[in-house]
Amino acid sequence: MREVNVVGIRFEEPEYAPVLILHEKDGGRYVPIWIGASEAAAISLQQQGVQPGRPLTHDLVATLLETFAHPLEQVEIVGVSEGTFIAELVFEGTRVSARPSDAVAVALRTSSPVLVSREVLDEVGISLVEQGEEEVEAFREFLDQVSPDDFLGGGDAPQEPGGPTS
Repeated sequence: MREVNVVGIRFEEPEYAPVLILHEKDGGRYVPIWIGASEAAAISLQQQGVQPGRPLTHDLVATLLETFAHPLEQVEIVGVSEGTFIAELVFEGTRVSARPSDAVAVALRTSSPVLVSREVLDEVGISLVEQGEEEVEAFREFLDQVSPDDFLGGGDAPQEPGGPTS
């Protein structure tokens, strides 16, 4: 397992599909995971420090974990099957299957580490070092396209984007 940073949410054109971007801490590979609009909003709002008027579902889960003294040790993205990523919430002696987008949203709220298996990194990880200069620049532009305001409003992002899903 390799620890990753949650870079954030970006949008893939032309469908405007939200993509969760993870970055390997001690390596340099990126892992893009296509996710739903509501999960993208939950992750982005948390990263921006925006507190909604009422708790979101992921806030509720984090509060329940704290209230009942079941700390989340870490989130692990353990596999990819036919484009679908598989994650687990890891507690003392217990693992709970989850969508990566939900698992990451809870990890951000509990300050828990996010890890990705070496197999997943080898299968879907993107290394900018191996890419040509044009591809690196295009990827960087992709990473810089979004702001939290993109999540506010009419919900134009599709629920079932064309890429792999969480």
